[in-house]
Amino acid sequence: MIDLHTHSLLSDGVLIPSELIRRAWVKGCKAIAITDHADESNIAVIIKGLRAVCKAWTLSGITAIAGVELTHIPPERIGAMVKKARKLGALIVVGHGETLVEPVAQGTNLAYIKAGVDILAHPGMVDEEQCALAVENKVFFELTTRGGHSLSNGRVAAMAKKTGVKLLINTDAHAPGDLIDAETAMKVALGAGLNEGDFKNIREDAKRFVKKISL
Repeated sequence: MIDLHTHSLLSDGVLIPSELIRRAWVKGCKAIAITDHADESNIAVIIKGLRAVCKAWTLSGITAIAGVELTHIPPERIGAMVKKARKLGALIVVGHGETLVEPVAQGTNLAYIKAGVDILAHPGMVDEEQCALAVENKVFFELTTRGGHSLSNGRVAAMAKKTGVKLLINTDAHAPGDLIDAETAMKVALGAGLNEGDFKNIREDAKRFVKKISL
């Protein structure tokens, strides 16, 4: 399992980063990104703290990656915030997409894709324009295991397969019970309408992405 969207108590998770990494390792996770919720008020503190913790875990048998999830950012400010996150040292920038269960501003998905985030999390009812731009800008769409956000997994999977958008399976974990193993991840893919070959491709794409940002 490679999980590139999780949260610690630096935002609304319940575990300190070190325990989150340890528990993911016990689940068989080979790489984990901690991507706490951020806006202008806390982004610098989050990235600084996560970089310190993840650096300390480089020899522990699991790759720990410091990231950030930009959350409920007004669309017109998204481009600047993505640049700021990268400048501060975030290795993965996740955009909090237009999930069906939160009042995310319309236009958020497109703004994140245009800004070139790495992952558009729980993107909801994606359309062909968003998919085409995601392919062009090499933005991953997320299939999520998180309740509520996962309601649109079928739509996301179908549109991605139709248009060539690359997918990742992430937990959006906020607590220990949210973490999953590879077998459960495969069930999520199959439940979204994909097949075992698709799941294998998702795993390989995740491995390549982690290797790229870890160089």
